[in-house]
Amino acid sequence: MTVVVVGSGHNALVAACYLARAGHAVEVLERDEVLGGAVSTVERFPGHQVDRGSSAHIMIRHTGIIEELELARFGLRYIDCDPWGFTPAHDGRAAIVFHRDLESTCASITQACGAREAEAYRRFVRVWGPRSARVMRAFGGAPTPGRLVRSFWGLDAPRGGSALSREFLQSGDALLDASFEDERLKASLAWFGAQSGPPMSEPGTASMVGFAALMHTLPPGRAVGGSGALTAALVARLRSDGGVVTSGDAVSALHRDGDRWQVRTVSGRSLRAEIVVAGAHVLTTLDLLRDGGFDGEVLDDWRRRIRVGPGIGMVVRVATGSLPSYPGSSTDESAHGLQFLVSDRTQLRRAHGAAVAGELPPRPVVLAMSFSAVDPSIAAPGEHQLSLWAQWHPYRLTDGSDWAAHAEREGDRIIAEADSYAPGFADSVLRRHVQTPVDLERELGLIGGNVMHVEMSLDQMMLWRPLPELSGQRVPGAPWLYLTGASTHPGGGVSGASGRTAAALALRDLRRRRFSRWRGR
Repeated sequence: MTVVVVGSGHNALVAACYLARAGHAVEVLERDEVLGGAVSTVERFPGHQVDRGSSAHIMIRHTGIIEELELARFGLRYIDCDPWGFTPAHDGRAAIVFHRDLESTCASITQACGAREAEAYRRFVRVWGPRSARVMRAFGGAPTPGRLVRSFWGLDAPRGGSALSREFLQSGDALLDASFEDERLKASLAWFGAQSGPPMSEPGTASMVGFAALMHTLPPGRAVGGSGALTAALVARLRSDGGVVTSGDAVSALHRDGDRWQVRTVSGRSLRAEIVVAGAHVLTTLDLLRDGGFDGEVLDDWRRRIRVGPGIGMVVRVATGSLPSYPGSSTDESAHGLQFLVSDRTQLRRAHGAAVAGELPPRPVVLAMSFSAVDPSIAAPGEHQLSLWAQWHPYRLTDGSDWAAHAEREGDRIIAEADSYAPGFADSVLRRHVQTPVDLERELGLIGGNVMHVEMSLDQMMLWRPLPELSGQRVPGAPWLYLTGASTHPGGGVSGASGRTAAALALRDLRRRRFSRWRGR
């Protein structure tokens, strides 16, 4: 079978690899000259390999995809982020250090928050570790009711199934308030959970907080050479199985022509394929179908109901002369993982409220990552490199002003926020690159600046992502077209699960077609 894959995001490449491994002729078409979408790395500054999107890889290390596709054989190597999390303090108290080892973490929590909170954290990990593992199991395939039931069947529920489902549906804040007393510990875990997009006040976000428990099984990983090393390994795997990757040629239309698809590109190519896997943003894919003659009224209805949201955040990438120095802590504690620069949840809530109102946050909330500390190859000799992710920043500003007028000033505020926790950090900055929500859309095709494609709210997850009609990663009325990417289950983040599911669906449909033809003889 001939397969065309639209886009080279990591989910699209994962799907392409599974289909090529199964013996199908696969070509990936990418509009950009750089492959990988938001999982890519380029030289922003001399001697620095800088990520364009994601930096820490968490979920894909729990899926088995790396092993199934033998990506280590194609050059992919991860370094564990250990400690995986670090929360400094403004008030002279000890930092909270989240190690892979649970007891080391609890020792740090005892010092920073007290023995009672350390014991509460042990209980949290004991309860939510198995639950988070089941969530990852649910993420591993199509979100059918049967699969979801099987994923969670047999999970220990000492208070009964009703109480268990309620705990999954509660907000992250409710889970934190029921589990802990120390606000800085709550804020640390809330900031970790909020990396999925929604504020921890929303229903259904408890599992996003609970996912922290799984970090003691396998922590976030840093791909050696940058986030794009995952893309490079996937491309190498694909080519080894005969797959083709074409960059710099965007798909312009998807047209169903008889029993095949006609895929047109901006360069004038017209490809015929039995199967199409669309890895672009779902709204982009709907536009391609419109240009291919698909029912416009149906597409308009879907577009109206898919909620992208106000945007999530922005990034400042910096080259520095040194690592951030947090008072009372060593770089061995702070520099290897995610640095949660937050003291209480009020700061998170104010930032999110401002974004919903279309305003800049009163005070930026920053997640700092200094992965040159574990992988010196990404920085110039004698220098370091950091990514400062700031959440939440709206895509559209209520006052109608252009983001270009705010970019550098907001970059200053984000750096100043990091400096307030690590005095002297601002003076260490040598060069910087600011990515506003508009920049993320323009460079990476992330509509509305949303790195998760569409909001990760309860009504747009699992059976409803991005809509009930599309949640099976198929498009009604468009046979042999499969959807993948952050727009589909299980959503954003670097997991590859959506790509593997799309490939599995296509391969299953092919088997069924062959069987029905065999029976008809």
